[in-house]
Amino acid sequence: MNTLYILLQAAQPAQQGSAMSMWIMLILIFIVMWIFMIRPQRKQQKELENFRNSLSKGDKVVTIGGIYGKVVEIQEKTLLLEIDNNVKIKVDKTSVVKDFSDAARQ
Repeated sequence: MNTLYILLQAAQPAQQGSAMSMWIMLILIFIVMWIFMIRPQRKQQKELENFRNSLSKGDKVVTIGGIYGKVVEIQEKTLLLEIDNNVKIKVDKTSVVKDFSDAARQ
């Protein structure tokens, strides 16, 4: 009986230590995920939002669907793009993903 009691007492600190190390590992995994996944994605989203807010008439853009066009009119949530001579389409502002005005100038 005394041997069993001694073994149970000896095992308790090991269980507490393993629980503490498990929590430390979970916290470290979350920190690594934050640094390498969440933070860069948020930064990219902010840059894309700033790009969309800075659009102006005459900018050449590409939509998510691959439509190339020139911005003719800007409203709060939509853009009017000219995709060919006298062919204009209305698209959601969030569908614009890339500006190729600078690439066309070079």
